[in-house]
Amino acid sequence: MSDFSIQVRELTRHFGPVVAVNAISFAVKRGEIVGFLGPNGAGKSTTMRILCGLMTATSGQAWVAGVPVASDPQAVKRKIGYMPENNPLPLDMRVAEYLRFRARIKEVPGPRVRPNVDEVMEICDLAKTARRKVIGTLSKGFRQRVGIADALLGSPEVIIMDEPTIGLDPHQIQGIRRLIDGLRGKHTVILSSHILPEIERSCDRVIIINRGHLVATGTRNELQREFIPGVRFRVELKQHESAGDLDSLLTEAGLGLVVAESGEADDEGFRAFELESSGENSPSGEALLQWFGRQPSLTVRACYKIEPTLESIFLAATKRSWEETHRPQKVAV
Repeated sequence: MSDFSIQVRELTRHFGPVVAVNAISFAVKRGEIVGFLGPNGAGKSTTMRILCGLMTATSGQAWVAGVPVASDPQAVKRKIGYMPENNPLPLDMRVAEYLRFRARIKEVPGPRVRPNVDEVMEICDLAKTARRKVIGTLSKGFRQRVGIADALLGSPEVIIMDEPTIGLDPHQIQGIRRLIDGLRGKHTVILSSHILPEIERSCDRVIIINRGHLVATGTRNELQREFIPGVRFRVELKQHESAGDLDSLLTEAGLGLVVAESGEADDEGFRAFELESSGENSPSGEALLQWFGRQPSLTVRACYKIEPTLESIFLAATKRSWEETHRPQKVAV
């Protein structure tokens, strides 16, 4: 048995002259929770529809649970639970009724339908609160839970969710997050979302695409080393009249830091600076604070290291890919 639930090689999809997905390759291990990120129009939804057997690729290959998508899309559909962004739920059906109906469509054996529906409702916290309720009367958060319960029917190896927390309030988001965390190790999960803090909390690894190209794949720490390799410190300080230029002071000290951003002075005369290092010999926060303490012309109020967020890593990755694909070409003379 392969260690991978999903394998994609040189996957490409054209819509007329438009290349929506351009020769992307990646793999997802069994039991992983992976974030699938990209700006609007990057090719995320197209890729997910191809993996689900809902759309054919122009070229390339993809396997789900060892099944080739192109030659056996029906078998692939049995291996995948898919929750689309705009989940088309019938508003006039009761939750249990709808899930039993969906279980039969998914070819869950007759004797297993009711136990399987009870199981997914329990996992999604629907059994006691929403079993007999009409779907149209449910809140947005509970409708999302119904969509996830639908995706879990038949115990598929792979669960794909497109924007599972969109439009939810913070309490509802926490509930969906706990639900997704509970799937780790039991199912392979791909999450597509624009809410990057949720991806950062829930996912083991991320895949980033932009304009149809694979931009990066890896853990948060791996992507940070690739796209934001230096360190940043935030310093709040007051410069006295005898103080020189902060950039010059840092250069003379050989700290390997430069001023990346600076703010305006507040009522007490303190300004916020962000110091950036692009080298490997960056000082520790303690060493930097000690250096500031030895400068008679500077008074420091705060000094701490800034950890890049997944959002800043995502922006750096997509910016680099944009610059690479739009780099002016040299013309031979």
